[in-house]
Amino acid sequence: MKSAGRMGIHYMQKLHASNVPKELVEKGQNRVIEASLTLIRERAKLKGELVRALGGAVASTSLLGVPLGHNSSFLQGPAFAPPRIREAMWCGSTNSTTEEGKELDDPRILTDVGDVPVQELRDAGVDDDRLMSIISESVKLVMEENPLRPLVLGGDHSISYPVVRAVSEKLGGPIDILHLDAHPDIYHAFEGNKYSHASSFARIMEGGYARRLLQVGIRSINKEGREQGKRFGVEQYEMRTFSQDRQFLENLKLGEGVKGVYISVDVDCMDPAFAPGVSHIEPGGLSFRDVLNILHNLQADVVGADVVEFNPQRDTVDGMTAMVAAKLVRELTAKISK
Repeated sequence: MKSAGRMGIHYMQKLHASNVPKELVEKGQNRVIEASLTLIRERAKLKGELVRALGGAVASTSLLGVPLGHNSSFLQGPAFAPPRIREAMWCGSTNSTTEEGKELDDPRILTDVGDVPVQELRDAGVDDDRLMSIISESVKLVMEENPLRPLVLGGDHSISYPVVRAVSEKLGGPIDILHLDAHPDIYHAFEGNKYSHASSFARIMEGGYARRLLQVGIRSINKEGREQGKRFGVEQYEMRTFSQDRQFLENLKLGEGVKGVYISVDVDCMDPAFAPGVSHIEPGGLSFRDVLNILHNLQADVVGADVVEFNPQRDTVDGMTAMVAAKLVRELTAKISK
């Protein structure tokens, strides 16, 4: 994935070096962007029309893939995750019913609008400023088709910034965020990259898109992570005190007085015994049942969510982490749809 991204960048550099008019390149980029947004728009319209025609849905989950990996600081494998998660969701090894009894084969519960074509956009020379805006616009296109709500398949954690921004802007105000992760991802600009997957929540908090940010599962945090947390008023719950915090975290009530609650699940929030297919392996994490207990017991109107940082290139041969990520998506779907 990293080499493919570089090929696109090098291609654009060759065009500039060949004195191809800037206006010609920009027109081409704009056509690719419009085509990308048109595909998401029309698929969202189709799925929204279907859900409304069937009736009875107040909120309906719609999957949106964002296969982006180039803002990872270590490995870029999360770019390959969305199709692997979908494959695991429908592989036939289990039924289509969530633990709380919702049927995923009912389009009023779950639809899918496809992927933002990240690599094609980058190959056209679209930079990260514009790419983040395209991701935000794609999320808004989904939300325009009431009652659809976005559940985004990453991709690295940099995607949470444009997604949360879109949700907050579309709803007209800040939201509460429940963030499960081994890392706080709140560096000001990790390795000089303001869009690094390690800086997404700094951008979210700077933008005023969240009122409360609760970070759960933290076990790899340094001085800057704690200082940034204090600066933004983040509620950081580290694994070293999880036994003391468990009762509170498994009975959360969020979203009162704001536009709703967003859930961001980095697969590495879990101990690698449960989810080995991640780029940053951090022992001592949550169990899968710990995560489900937190999600199932959460009292909130969940307006959007993401599952990020699953890296298929580090998964087991039998796709264990893909199944874990897929079940997270299934249970988040049940939390969103009603």
